[in-house]
Amino acid sequence: MSYPPWTYFVGSAVFHYLGPSFAVLLFARVEPLGVAGIRTWSAVVVFALWRRPWRTFTGDGWRTILLWGAVLAAMNSSFYMAIARLPLATVAAIEFLPVIVLAALGVRTKRNLAALVAAVAGVYVLTEVRFEGEPLGFLFAFANAGLFALYVVVAHKAAQSDAGGIDGLAMAMVAATVFVLPIGGVQAVPVLGDPAVLAAGIGVGITSSVIPYVCDQLAMARLSRATYALMVSLLPATAAVTGLVVLGQVPTAAEAAGVGLVVAGVAVHRGDVESGER
Repeated sequence: MSYPPWTYFVGSAVFHYLGPSFAVLLFARVEPLGVAGIRTWSAVVVFALWRRPWRTFTGDGWRTILLWGAVLAAMNSSFYMAIARLPLATVAAIEFLPVIVLAALGVRTKRNLAALVAAVAGVYVLTEVRFEGEPLGFLFAFANAGLFALYVVVAHKAAQSDAGGIDGLAMAMVAATVFVLPIGGVQAVPVLGDPAVLAAGIGVGITSSVIPYVCDQLAMARLSRATYALMVSLLPATAAVTGLVVLGQVPTAAEAAGVGLVVAGVAVHRGDVESGER
């Protein structure tokens, strides 16, 4: 059965912040870079057992695979260093800013321009970003934002080429494992003998790096980059809902209005799938 591409994006959006919210709870036991390492390594084990990608990988597109893996490693590490210092919604807002430029590059109609304006307004109302209090946190948040935009470009290119798909993603995660080893290895070592922490880390890996990235590939294969980038505006709204359910962060009336604007923007946007607006 073939599902509409937006359903895969919804799956990605839900787990994009569900996994990190679990990671925040782990920070009491493991340093952020250690959590990033465990997340990546556990995801690789899942992909290896599930896909065995080396059986079908021919070496074509290896440059894309290596770049993809490096971006995943750096992006996830920067993201965890940011959410260890800043609220999840703030990091989500900053993460969205460069990606909206990708959406703007694909705006060709007044309807899509209106959708873009509504989405940006919704993110602004939802997050009320304040640049104060934790300069290092903002440094990591902006680094993550730039890397996330690069991830959208690279992953979308891979999804529509022979280097993409779930097997290509699996190989990129193998590359990410190599890149993340010197970053998170030292912080992860002290808890490798703790079964409870390892089990929680594996859960973070599955919810953060397996389910959402697989959904991304399934969506990106059928959506234009601009349409996908605009849909990313759902992520700050998802962060608000996830914060409410998992972390007990109750949204204000303004935040609820922001969620409505974001959803309206995505609903108004019209993008081609399968063969158009590439």
